Amino acid sequence: MCKLLEGKIAVITGGSRGIGAAIVRRFATHGAQIAFTYRSSAAQAEALASELTNTYGVKAKAWQSDASSFTQAESLIKQVLDTFGKIDVLVNNAGITRDNLMLRMSEAQWDEVIQINLKSVFNLTKHVLRPMLKNRGGSIINISSVVGLFGNAGQANYAASKAGIIGFTKSIAKEVGSRNIRCNAVAPGFIETEMTDQLDEATRNAYLSGIPMKRFGKAEEVADTCVFLASDMASYITGQTISVCGALNT
Repeated sequence: MCKLLEGKIAVITGGSRGIGAAIVRRFATHGAQIAFTYRSSAAQAEALASELTNTYGVKAKAWQSDASSFTQAESLIKQVLDTFGKIDVLVNNAGITRDNLMLRMSEAQWDEVIQINLKSVFNLTKHVLRPMLKNRGGSIINISSVVGLFGNAGQANYAASKAGIIGFTKSIAKEVGSRNIRCNAVAPGFIETEMTDQLDEATRNAYLSGIPMKRFGKAEEVADTCVFLASDMASYITGQTISVCGALNT
């Protein structure tokens, strides 16, 4: 197997479960050394870090860190640099939902989603840019959503955060493109996760009816897109948003 990320150091936020864990595993499969964060599931994160080392033979470390905290993000990047020596790839994956119709949405529900989904992207990108500039290159991958492209009733906070990520991505690509730092976004559609597993059959069928491929995506399919964007195969791709959605956003 050709290892597309051999020799690269990757930081992945929210990497202990769901899409984040799929990205972590795919990156390790392709030879990357991995630093990933988690908020609360310490045992699960440590088990994943051990799996990466034992199964794929890569150096891996899990950090408990809140990506929405500017100071914690700064501390994380310093610790990763002390441990791994450099950072080639940043995947901003940390995110939550707090769904509600606008008439019922609380200020706290709005603020929490914007803080975790959008401000976290600023925090990590802000602190990783200087070492990437020193390294004369890098790839930043921001996990957005198709909801950020076309909106969704009951998700004004989530849609705003994910649309903001897309605008942020385009701006950073223009700021640092001349320094060989690329910045792209990935916009997943409906992906098989713990959340979709809890949907009743009627709701699942309603969602599936709007997807031309007539199935939910797999977390690994999102992860494979991230592998490509992190690799040298995507060396002239920056400022773009790639939807992984089975033609839902078409």
